[in-house]
Amino acid sequence: MTKDDVKNIVLEIIEEIAPDEDLTDVKPDVRLRDQLDLDSMDFLDIVMELRKQHGIEVPEEEYQELASLDSSASYLLPKFNT
Repeated sequence: MTKDDVKNIVLEIIEEIAPDEDLTDVKPDVRLRDQLDLDSMDFLDIVMELRKQHGIEVPEEEYQELASLDSSASYLLPKFNT
């Protein structure tokens, strides 16, 4: 698994929970909430889908690690590779 694979997984989850969002021009280094119309409930849905689909737990105090695609990939990659 690579960082790009993880970014694609995060984008697929966002597409599931916010199907009206245009994800074609998402910048990997900019906060997702600054680019997309995601509220706190959408963000919780992302965390819950990571747990449900991939068995990855994200503690609440580490939610900020999922702010952008780049930070999400850096944070999640070791969790996918265990």
